[in-house]
Amino acid sequence: MSARRVVSLSVGCLVPRARLVWSQPHRTAVRTTKGGILPKPQKTAFGLVRIMMVVAPFLYVGTQISKSFAALLEEHDIFVPEDDEDDD
Repeated sequence: MSARRVVSLSVGCLVPRARLVWSQPHRTAVRTTKGGILPKPQKTAFGLVRIMMVVAPFLYVGTQISKSFAALLEEHDIFVPEDDEDDD
């Protein structure tokens, strides 16, 4: 056995495969045992509600992190926007 094969075997045993709890089981076969082509699997619509359930929380968390980081930078005088007085 080569060293590369041993390393891949040892790493493969330690890293568990991630499984999505909410995903539907899927098939990997395309043909039957006799050689016939299987019909197309059913598709689940990925609606706007599901997209918003993912996007909205991450967008909110991202804005909170950036807001707190901007306040931290301003507090330590690392980046303080200058007030431009335009008295024209």
